[in-house]
Amino acid sequence: MSDFLQQFGDEVKKNIPGYIAVAVTEIKSGISYFSDSAVSSFDPELASAFNLEVVKAKLNAISALGLAQNIDDIMITLTNQIHIIDISENNEYFIYLAVDSNKANLGMTKALLNKFKKDITEKM
Repeated sequence: MSDFLQQFGDEVKKNIPGYIAVAVTEIKSGISYFSDSAVSSFDPELASAFNLEVVKAKLNAISALGLAQNIDDIMITLTNQIHIIDISENNEYFIYLAVDSNKANLGMTKALLNKFKKDITEKM
């Protein structure tokens, strides 16, 4: 699993313009199985821990409302950054990605995350 995640991290860093940080976290346990940051002061595991609460709250809301829906992603736009929480199809893992909003191509970023999300669901 670690080779797959390392390859995933390398692909994200290489192919997503404006890359700041990424983490892959299990929703049930909160364990971060992979994290990397291009900015030494940005801790993607800490960010994932806080964003896990956002994911759990949204999953609980969907359940309470009786919606037969899955979350594809949650996007948070800050002044100079975009934070994307991309949830696996089985609701077991999420990819947390931070990018520089001045450099990121959102369409390409989301397309790559969708590819990686599918791989994570299949390989983890």
